[in-house]
Amino acid sequence: MDKGGVAVAQIGGLRAVSRYQWLVFLVVWLGWTLDAADFGLYSLVLKPAMTELLGGNPPLADIGKYGGLLSMAGLLGWAFGGFLFGILADYIGRVRTLAFSIALYSVFTGLQGLSQGILDFAIYRFIAGLGTGAELMVGIPLLAETLAETHRAKIAAIMMTGGALGTFIGAWAYGLVGPYGWRYVFFVGVVPAVILAVMRGRMLDPERFADVRERRRAGAAGLRSEAGDREFMRFVPLQLFSKEHGYNTMVGVLFGLGSLLAIWTTNIWLPTILSLMAQKSGAADATAAVPFVSRGIMLWSLGGICGYIVFGFICDIIGRRLTVILYSAGTIVFGLILYLALPAYEPWYPVVLPIFGFFVFGVFSGYAVYLPELFPTHIRSTAVGFCTGSARIITSFGPLVAGLLVGAFGGSFNRVTAFMTCFALLSILAMLLGRETKGNPLPR
Repeated sequence: MDKGGVAVAQIGGLRAVSRYQWLVFLVVWLGWTLDAADFGLYSLVLKPAMTELLGGNPPLADIGKYGGLLSMAGLLGWAFGGFLFGILADYIGRVRTLAFSIALYSVFTGLQGLSQGILDFAIYRFIAGLGTGAELMVGIPLLAETLAETHRAKIAAIMMTGGALGTFIGAWAYGLVGPYGWRYVFFVGVVPAVILAVMRGRMLDPERFADVRERRRAGAAGLRSEAGDREFMRFVPLQLFSKEHGYNTMVGVLFGLGSLLAIWTTNIWLPTILSLMAQKSGAADATAAVPFVSRGIMLWSLGGICGYIVFGFICDIIGRRLTVILYSAGTIVFGLILYLALPAYEPWYPVVLPIFGFFVFGVFSGYAVYLPELFPTHIRSTAVGFCTGSARIITSFGPLVAGLLVGAFGGSFNRVTAFMTCFALLSILAMLLGRETKGNPLPR
């Protein structure tokens, strides 16, 4: 029986999930939802924000360059936040680290609305990214360890719906607040801080982590000298490259690279693509295009919510690796259709956007299902943070490169974004190299 009242009745169905396990699910899911909403606000207001901060009527190439630079700052923050806070969570605990990350991204998302120039905007965005990256990378191990073997894949996949739901909420908030100006949109970002009130005093670290902490204390005091204790006591990040864990680390990083490169350019530039399309169809300016952009992103996000949920059920049937391959292939096919085939067939956008969202969002359930199953408890949070964080460091340059490529591609955001979507091939390669974990218990 886990601490905090975690007890699993030996009965089938969702009744086997205890109230405490649902509480942990709710906190992690809600944190990830509002986290994604906060982070997605930037792409929704990118064009008007860049127009004001750069002054006058800057060319699309400048918007692409500086918008990509700010996107890179946020993604770098996300990358370093996931890795650094992952290490922290493996030493001081999941719950305390999670609470700090939520406070960090809430405050600094709101501060972006006070930006006076590109430099201070980039600083706020980087620090907000630290908290954003930390929240999910700490939440995934916390939820996996709390659930143990209780419908872990299905519930973890449902938790990941927060990524798409957050984008939906961000688009909805943008539709409400956007007409008043881009700065007010960022002020919505302080809302996630309310989760801290829910967390405080109600959650404890899982029993698995408590056992790890006790083993570390005994090792540091010289009370243990069993085989493997020396390796166990090594600085956690170094253990990721040991003979035992190095190959799984490589597979995780490759998976992260493919999935992140495929989605982040879309996440940054899709609102701009939709805005330009609306203006071509008669919208007077970016403000007049707000309803069209808002509806498009909400459709994309709704497809993603379905993709996240279905992932857990599919991978319990055909396995983790085949499910990731299926989703990655769908990302490439429907991404190319969306960006290259549909510009001349605008009425089909409401159909293709949710299908593309199903695949490009849904594959991220693999982060919550597959990655925790590759690593033991004492390095799990660091490993998840490193696999996704190091991938984010590399992919953080993706939106910047894509922004700079806009000019080279004749000013076409569509062609650049289509090209970047094809990097989902790396996720397929990762699954061909990785091991299947379906049916195996969560490593101790």
